[in-house]
Amino acid sequence: MLESALSGKTLFVTGATGFLGTALVETVLRALPETNLVLLIRPGRNVTAEARADKDLFRNNCFDRLRDQLGAENFKALIARRVRICPGDVGTDGLGLDAEGQRLLSDADVVIHSAATVSFDAMFDQAVEINLLGPTRVMRAYQAARENHLNASHFVSVSTAYVAGSRKGDAPELSLSVQPHYPEIPWLQEVNAARAQRTSTEASSREPSTLAELRSLATAELGAAGVALLSEKVERLRADWVKDQMVAKGRARAQSLGWPDAYAMTKALGERLLESERGDIPLSIVRPSIIESALRDPYPGWIRGFRMAEPIIISFARGLLKDFPGVPEGIVDVIPVDLVVGAILAAAAHPPETIKYYHAASGSQNPLKYRQLVSLIRRYFSDNPLYDDIGQAIAIPEWTYPARGQVESTLRRSKRIVDTSVKLISKLPLRSNFTEYQDQLAETQQGLERAGSYVELYGAYAECEAIYLADNLMELAGALDDRDRETISIDPHLINWESFVLETHLPSVVEHARARTRPKSSAPKRTSREDRLRASLLTGHRLAAFDLENTILAANVVDSFSWLATASVDGGHKLAIAASLLAEAPQLLALDSRDRSDFLRYFYRRYRGAELAELERRAPEFLTGYLLRKSFPLGLARVRAHRQAGHYTVCITGALSFAVAPLSPLFDEMLALNMTADTNGRLTGEVPGALPIGEARGDLLRKLAQTHGYEFAETIAYADSTSDLPMLEAAGTAVAVNPDTKLRQLARRRGWLIEEWSRARGYGNIFLPIGRTL
Repeated sequence: MLESALSGKTLFVTGATGFLGTALVETVLRALPETNLVLLIRPGRNVTAEARADKDLFRNNCFDRLRDQLGAENFKALIARRVRICPGDVGTDGLGLDAEGQRLLSDADVVIHSAATVSFDAMFDQAVEINLLGPTRVMRAYQAARENHLNASHFVSVSTAYVAGSRKGDAPELSLSVQPHYPEIPWLQEVNAARAQRTSTEASSREPSTLAELRSLATAELGAAGVALLSEKVERLRADWVKDQMVAKGRARAQSLGWPDAYAMTKALGERLLESERGDIPLSIVRPSIIESALRDPYPGWIRGFRMAEPIIISFARGLLKDFPGVPEGIVDVIPVDLVVGAILAAAAHPPETIKYYHAASGSQNPLKYRQLVSLIRRYFSDNPLYDDIGQAIAIPEWTYPARGQVESTLRRSKRIVDTSVKLISKLPLRSNFTEYQDQLAETQQGLERAGSYVELYGAYAECEAIYLADNLMELAGALDDRDRETISIDPHLINWESFVLETHLPSVVEHARARTRPKSSAPKRTSREDRLRASLLTGHRLAAFDLENTILAANVVDSFSWLATASVDGGHKLAIAASLLAEAPQLLALDSRDRSDFLRYFYRRYRGAELAELERRAPEFLTGYLLRKSFPLGLARVRAHRQAGHYTVCITGALSFAVAPLSPLFDEMLALNMTADTNGRLTGEVPGALPIGEARGDLLRKLAQTHGYEFAETIAYADSTSDLPMLEAAGTAVAVNPDTKLRQLARRRGWLIEEWSRARGYGNIFLPIGRTL
């Protein structure tokens, strides 16, 4: 029935690169051999629609079954024969179609519109443009394209069961316009309001008070990273602020009308608008509940990306989420993706006279209770536990089914405590001795943030008590013949929840999460990601740039001045100089954290009047008597390893050249500061030109790469502080060495290699940097 009904037909599909769209395309190509496809795909900024289809759609493992059956070349030939790619965008009136696109749309027998923003935290205006206006844009474009066509047409729109909102009890397969409890909402007013809120929110984000707050946040994260990076960070924070505001405004508006968020609200209004604009085109609206992994096709457990339940399940299994709101005796309405595809195609094969609605949902036919789902999850992870980083099985917490407000309150209190601790530690000059505690605190902070976002996004859905009736769906299922049932699935009664959850869904979730499923001792031995990154550093054609202070040496410019100054005096004067620097340390540290360039120029003024020749004479003793004893041996070894591998090595430092000149043979090139001297050979305390600090250091690395014939991807940067962030970000590979708290947090988030290099033996014998009188 299904194959013959759609034989010779062309389906125009939007949203083909999404989770549901991918499964739909695969099923048509595999199960409906005489049905052709036109796929509306939005081109990327630097990629064509065709290239996106190849990369984001046909390379997905959803097509592995078909690819294996046909062979790679025949699979490509099948796509070329039966699929046409149509560049366009549902967020644009007219879909942005060219003449060929309009022709392809006009020849379509059925339009299946599944493109949507499916995020529960979508920005209000974005949800309005895509979910509210998108279906009608496609309908109007279809009407305009088919103006002179007389053959039958059909429009299938994929909505969501959650258009029913936060209602309790039965939700029928009917238009919201004929159901009680749904206010009449002028859609155009909502569109104009969302667009106006975007404009006003953008304006508010540029208010001086808002920008000052955002700059303060950027500085707290990046420290003295330089004007360019701070400016970039402020702009990213501003964009995030706008997004958060628009999400909050959409959620507030939706909840005022009885929907949990802007996603459900705009889907509901999109249905109402589509109903009024369809003209005489038959309209089928399919409303899935929560779409999860496949029951059977293209293979059991197939899933694309993490859906709603997956992050919650994995966080629970990892012990990160102790509780989640929900009604234990309530229904969790989930539906495998292939059953939704079956419902869409069966609906496409049965055009109604006017409008018909289908709930692709399980709750009214084959309900899965929340308590049952939690029990199955606990059972699975008790038998198949995940393991933590030290190889210990993670115990599964008890689930107490608290109210959403209770969970949110607990998470807020915990997050305040952790945020305060992180903020305090970020202000302290802590290094490697505190790395384990810093890492644990960062993980806790990230875990609390994730848990809070899950509760905020999904809590209302977990507590939903609507029952989505599915009489029309079951009528479709009853119309299938035996051949149809071999190729598609519709009926929720096919799901055995125990076997689906335990044997199909959860193994797929764990696989996609790449969670640790075995203790380290029993796992096959393999090199860690850090070891692989470390080994890759010494391969290929490379330029390796090293910061000096706290990267190669556990010393700084204050140490250098103290040693060289005290080497020129006798007795108690030595201690007086060192003690005065110790007393001044908090002021110097604060200045350094604000602007390293200002700090260096301020500090180097105290060299005014010193004899350059005398300082150069003392430099070798400074090296052997102090610097080498303050070195990181593994750092020195890494420089030598790079040179042995044939790499070009360069040291970029804000230290004065006469102080570090004895170290220059270690590198191919040493870039340090040169202080001017007067005609008598006495230093002026002035350093001409721009200091290699902040963005200047990043620019310097790029210039070095170009000068010596290296691609930017071939460069490596080693540094310890956020003041070096421009150089680290400019490099193809960044290595954080004994990083300060801020840089450690950034490096972890960005996946950079973090090296912990110990100081040389004998460091403990040096309490103060006091030079020996020659």
